Amino acid sequence: MIANAQTWLDRPVAMGRRLGIWTSENGRLGSVRVLRGFADAEELARERHRELHHPDPFGAASSACTFESESYAGFPFLPAVEPGVFGKYYEFRTYWLKPGGLTPTIEAWEAAMPERSKRSPLTLNMYALDGAPRITHIWPWNSLDERIAIRAKSYADGIWPPKGGPEQFYEATSTIWIPTVDSPLR
Repeated sequence: MIANAQTWLDRPVAMGRRLGIWTSENGRLGSVRVLRGFADAEELARERHRELHHPDPFGAASSACTFESESYAGFPFLPAVEPGVFGKYYEFRTYWLKPGGLTPTIEAWEAAMPERSKRSPLTLNMYALDGAPRITHIWPWNSLDERIAIRAKSYADGIWPPKGGPEQFYEATSTIWIPTVDSPLR
């Protein structure tokens, strides 16, 4: 599936800036996750239209698998994602928000991130533009032991989770992904 995704993204008609490609380490195994940035909502809509109307998007039909697309916008106070080598593992955490929970969540994160980012870098936090209200954030890690230690220390020191943040969600998932060799984020 990685080769199929690469082929799809390498086509001249493909839109968006490729930011990361990962394979699943847990959760739904054999999955590939792609992160792209788009210049604006129109470019995103054109690419989504191409995916939905193509007979074999990402080579999913010919490889007997599925594909899902989700649209997000980055939290407004965070810098844009820049490619680079940041970790061997990437954690994707998704929180499904209670109605009205997005603005308080963004405010909580904005207050907490200056101190939290001293412990480990955040790749991105973003909120969904489609589907159920939710946020997804991406953290790079050199090891899973590093992840556990930093998260435990952040909790113990009271700087994480963001004050008021957990009250806004009702469900959460966390999955670990490994960057592919050609992923701009590694």
